[in-house]
Amino acid sequence: MRDLSSQYPVWFCDIWGVLHDGHAPFAPTVDCLQRHRRSGGCVILVSNSPRSTIGVSKQLDEIGVPRDAYDTAVTSGDVTRDLMQQTDGRLFHLGPSRDLSIFDGLQVSRVPLPEASAVICTGLFHDDRETPADYAQLLSDIRARNLVMICANPDKVVRKGGRLQYCAGALAESYAALGGEVRMAGKPFAPIYDLARRRAATIRDHDVPLSVILAIGDGPETDIKGAAEQGIAAVFMTGLHDDHDDMEKADSAIRAHVPKARILRTVATLDW
Repeated sequence: MRDLSSQYPVWFCDIWGVLHDGHAPFAPTVDCLQRHRRSGGCVILVSNSPRSTIGVSKQLDEIGVPRDAYDTAVTSGDVTRDLMQQTDGRLFHLGPSRDLSIFDGLQVSRVPLPEASAVICTGLFHDDRETPADYAQLLSDIRARNLVMICANPDKVVRKGGRLQYCAGALAESYAALGGEVRMAGKPFAPIYDLARRRAATIRDHDVPLSVILAIGDGPETDIKGAAEQGIAAVFMTGLHDDHDDMEKADSAIRAHVPKARILRTVATLDW
């Protein structure tokens, strides 16, 4: 990655699957990001986490990611808060209690489903043991009330340790299949990239053109598709995928899956 550092001084780096696995940091990634910053680069962590930037930073501290590996973070939760404030404030929360920080400081109320005017989905109630199939009846009830679902995390699945864990995006997909209206906040949608560019511009004290930004991620439908739609060069990391040991196969697959993406390289680990 050293050769890309000077050409692309601003890195938009994914978190889960690239920086850590939900339990511990990936040492090569931490080292690479630290070296990029010491060389004058800027690292904006761009995550589909439903938590706020403050909440994500605290989580990274707990996992053991050092603060000098990044400048700041931008999360789906940050963008979601704007969408939440565009409702009348009566929201049914579909997701685990650990995501409640998304409500902090907002003039909105968490209410039971019969009283809600919209749904804020941050994930499954018990994502350590449930799947979207467990939510068929609840989603049907929400659809019967014709409520808008604000999805705080477009990711459908992440790898936590040695297993896959479903995310809010999987429930949003199921709700959309029922004909429900879904509003997405994170990658691959433009608002989260716009916010990341603004924060990068503040840090670097000048506008940041797309030509100097590099997106790093492991999600074809989020990181790579988002980079393609924003006109940003990308590095694809294969850790989430079954064929991650076959770089040639993985590279061919991602280029076929997102043909408009400008993928500079496909890697198994982020090495300096």
